[in-house]
Amino acid sequence: MKTAWCWKAADWPNNQIYCNLRTKTEMKQILAFGDSNTWGLIPGTIDRYPEYTRWTGILRRIVTPKGYRILEDGVVGRTTVFEDPVRPFRKGIDSIAHYRSMEDLHTVIMMLGTNDCKKALRNTPEQIGDGIEQCISRFEEFVSPEKILVLSPILLGENVWHPDKDPAFDRQSIETSAALKEIYRAVAAKKGCLFLAASDHAAPSSVDEEHLSIEGHVYLASAILKKLTEAGLI
Repeated sequence: MKTAWCWKAADWPNNQIYCNLRTKTEMKQILAFGDSNTWGLIPGTIDRYPEYTRWTGILRRIVTPKGYRILEDGVVGRTTVFEDPVRPFRKGIDSIAHYRSMEDLHTVIMMLGTNDCKKALRNTPEQIGDGIEQCISRFEEFVSPEKILVLSPILLGENVWHPDKDPAFDRQSIETSAALKEIYRAVAAKKGCLFLAASDHAAPSSVDEEHLSIEGHVYLASAILKKLTEAGLI
């Protein structure tokens, strides 16, 4: 559908009528739903990478001309279904219903689980897997499972628990993080969703051993793009 709009500007050269042809297109929405690695936290800071440095922004550059819009919903500290006593009200499952009425929601990319590994929560890999499954089930109430891409998160580094990095984690957190890949793979297969292990393509920055470096965002964006393309979703 195309509509034209015009106006006459007194200070326009030769007092001419200026017209612009505006094209209204139906954009298909791709939701990126996750935590600080979806938000784009710069390792060792509280700041955010620029838009087109983040993996979501890299995807945006590529898919927007094809008629898709990337919606970024990354929340620092977000878990799957668990209440963090230090950062409450960040359970991912509680935010999913907000998208129920979005008729043009085409695809969901979900990457959660890192914060579920914190020592204060003491979750097992299986419990975190159950949490991601609950989130998938909530999305499946209004999105077809074959249009949900489940990402197991990048790994935590072996020194992430050090005081100069993030002492919210401990050694057990690292082991739990490493076990999520196969847990998530099984959950995605059970639910009929797409699966991608972010840890196969990107590693945490050496600065904090928790968040993606600039290169990590590039590698992850490339892997996600390839997966969505192979699935015929873009």
